[in-house]
Amino acid sequence: MSMHAQAERPRFYFVPEVAIELRRSEASVRWLIATKRIKTGKIAGRVVVKPEDLDAFIEAGFEESK
Repeated sequence: MSMHAQAERPRFYFVPEVAIELRRSEASVRWLIATKRIKTGKIAGRVVVKPEDLDAFIEAGFEESK
């Protein structure tokens, strides 16, 4: 196995995991969710974010800085 092999990504992230990925507080992630800046869903009553939606949010940040 290559040292550069990417670990398998989860099917979805919970809010604390999104906060870690973005290096933000959970409160700031909840604000981003409440203001519809990050697309979310719910599974068993818990807010979740698909990896593709988190990637889209990050990419949009780079698009805005051009």
